[in-house]
Amino acid sequence: MNNDNKIIYAFIDASNLFYGGRVLGWKIDYQKLLIYLKNKYNCSRILFYGGIETHGFNYSIIDYYKPIDLDELIKYLEEKMHDSKLEDKDIILINRHLKQIKFYRKLRDFGYEMKLKPTKSYIDRHGEPIKKANCDVDMTFDIMRLMGQYNDAVVISGDGDFIPVLSYLKHKGREVIVLAHPKCTSRDLKKMLKNNFQAFTKLKRVLEFLE
Repeated sequence: MNNDNKIIYAFIDASNLFYGGRVLGWKIDYQKLLIYLKNKYNCSRILFYGGIETHGFNYSIIDYYKPIDLDELIKYLEEKMHDSKLEDKDIILINRHLKQIKFYRKLRDFGYEMKLKPTKSYIDRHGEPIKKANCDVDMTFDIMRLMGQYNDAVVISGDGDFIPVLSYLKHKGREVIVLAHPKCTSRDLKKMLKNNFQAFTKLKRVLEFLE
């Protein structure tokens, strides 16, 4: 990617990144990742898409252009944990989600542009409860919506659902780089990208989190 005088945006699919990170065998340092995207690809905006548990916090996806206030959400959940009506299992669950939200806040403070939405609960065809945020839709929407602002894109996701929008970018003369774990990347996506697919497995020296 020739970055001279080009505006480069990065789009990160949190679910794909987290899953790929679990199978790497080493932890990704997200501050190093941010620096890598800026130094290697000259990314001026790094957008991070993920689901978040809100436990009744006053926020609606109708307010899409108004980000979730992570500081207020943390305050709300910390107060909620002291509710005498909660069972121990509920307190444990809220505490686990608090840790994730505080991690998201740290990413925000690093310089990631957080695009978070509340998860929704569903019952699958087997009657089992599942939770989804469907952030792929939001990420695809922004890739298209912001297209007039950037020249090329770096996408951190191996999800084959992004093939149509990334193929469209390529058709319009945009260069697309994808970073992902090879085992978590669609075969067709790798075939489409050819040399523009970068495997996380080769970036351990650059991105590993060291305790």
